[in-house]
Order: sequence, then structure tokens, then C-alpha cells
Amino acid sequence: MYRNYAPLPPPQTSSPPPHRKQWTVMEQKMFEGGLAMYLDGTADGWRMIAAGVPGRSVEEVLERYESLVREVEAIESGRVDGPRYSDEEESCEAAAMAMGVVPMRGRNSRGVAQAEERKKGTPWTEEEHRRFLEGLEKYGKGDWRSISRNSVVSRTPTQVASHAQKYFLRQSAEKKDKKRSSIHDITNP
Repeated sequence: MYRNYAPLPPPQTSSPPPHRKQWTVMEQKMFEGGLAMYLDGTADGWRMIAAGVPGRSVEEVLERYESLVREVEAIESGRVDGPRYSDEEESCEAAAMAMGVVPMRGRNSRGVAQAEERKKGTPWTEEEHRRFLEGLEKYGKGDWRSISRNSVVSRTPTQVASHAQKYFLRQSAEKKDKKRSSIHDITNP
């Protein structure tokens, strides 16, 4: 099933040579993304995958792929039990460690820096909404990325799009149906 791709020479050892560093979670994610995009079994495909993982060579990417193929084959053949974890958070980290992936310091299990975690449920201020309206006028409906980058820099494009959706729904609602005031009632003069 996995051997339909360019054949590779057998590995010399079961563990990476001592001069090679372990794979980080971020490198593994970039590797997996490259596999999804470029895995066609050609040398050019392997070069494209390696190019997407800074600091890793084509040889290292090929070795990583073969190592993962051997692990999957061992699990599927019943020679090795598949991992069993008590909860999802531990399972991601334990699976990463089992694959030789070292979590990056100061980052969460997805490889995102802790300081970059998205704000959850923070209400928009009147100032943010005012800047949203100015950005909407300048960049137009649907260009949430430009509005986020240039007008409401404290919010992501997804947050701007969500805010816009609520804003437009509120604007289209009939005035008599409103039960309480909202920040979405504020419009540009």
C-alpha cells in the first residue's frame, strides 16, 4: 500500500544517526503537509516536501517517510500494538514522542507559540467596531484579511469575518424585533 512510491535504500540503523537532530512537532506538521501536497513518488516531489521543512534534507525527509511506513506496517501487521491513551491531550504528545518528535519549548501541542493563542470570546470594543466600519468602507465586504491587517489589528481575519456576519444580520433585522441594544447597532455616520 505504501510502497507505490520511489523505492528507497534500506536504512542502516533503526534509530537516526547521532549527528541528526530529532524532529520537532512543527517539522512533523510541515512534513505531513508536504506529503499531502506533493507525494507523487517522484524525486521532484521529495524535493518539494524537503523544501517545505527548513533545515531538513531530501535524504532526511525520505528517511522519515520510510520510518513512518515501517511503523504503520508493524502496527497493521499486529507485530506492534497501536498506542492506547487516556485522553486526547496526552495522546498527541505521547504519539509525537513515540515518533521521535520533540515538542518545541514554549509552544503548545500544535506547535503554536503560547503567546499566539487566539483570544476566546473577548467582546469587541466600540473602538474596534468603529475601526471595523472604517475598514469595511475602505476595503469592502469580504476582504476580512485587509480589514484585520490594516484596520482592526487586534483581531484575526476569522474574527473580523464573524463580527461582520453578526453585524450584517443585526443590520438586516427589523428595528421592532430588537430587544436590547448591541455594538452592532453602531453605524458609520
